[in-house]
Amino acid sequence: MKSPIVAVAAFNDISPFHLSVPCLLFGQDRRNIGLPKFDFRVCAIEKGPIQTSAGFSLGLNHGLKDIAAADIAIVPSWRDVEEEPPQELLDALRRAHKRGALMVGLCLGAFVLAAAGLLEGKRATTHWAYADRLAEMHPAITVEPGVLYVDEGNVITSAGVAAGLDCCLHIMRERYGTKPVAQLARHILLSPHRQGGQAQFIERPIAAPRHGDRFAEVLEDVRARVAEDHRLDDVAAAAHMTRRTFTRRFH
Repeated sequence: MKSPIVAVAAFNDISPFHLSVPCLLFGQDRRNIGLPKFDFRVCAIEKGPIQTSAGFSLGLNHGLKDIAAADIAIVPSWRDVEEEPPQELLDALRRAHKRGALMVGLCLGAFVLAAAGLLEGKRATTHWAYADRLAEMHPAITVEPGVLYVDEGNVITSAGVAAGLDCCLHIMRERYGTKPVAQLARHILLSPHRQGGQAQFIERPIAAPRHGDRFAEVLEDVRARVAEDHRLDDVAAAAHMTRRTFTRRFH
């Protein structure tokens, strides 16, 4: 059986961490746990050694034609959301998409898929700090900033940094089942399915409690001791409310 081709775009000033995410998930032979051996290719989109943002360079043997021929094409990030990706890269991504490849934009890689026109009329996500900019630049995309990844069938995008791991595990789980992916996650010390979304990491001001408002004071006390367990009945009693009244007020 032919090994699925997984092609990852690499470019000058790429973050080694972002590049390492698909390398970790797809770049090793894990047939012993029921996953296929991927034909894994890191593809230079520019000539010469690729210079990483960490100061070292990469000599790569694959290029844009490998992206066009991929079964799974991954853009692991992008160096500047205001920079138009090279036309040659966009063309290679479009050819891969036309062939039926799964297109993946991790973190700021969503901007590259958007520039290629692959997210038009679809839902997508990216790092929360750049979600508004993605929506401004591409109004035909429904941007969801609070989630870890968005699966639109043949196009998948993820939130920033570590969310790329969640996204790649999701791809494997959808294609190869929960059992081998659970084993893989256990081996690399990851949760097989992380709860919550990136909304928990977005900075938002917390309103100061109103003077004399027992309900607000109780919530502030819970925030101050958020690591502890808080029973709803106890919190309601502290606010001098019934459980039902407290719940209604909270909502």
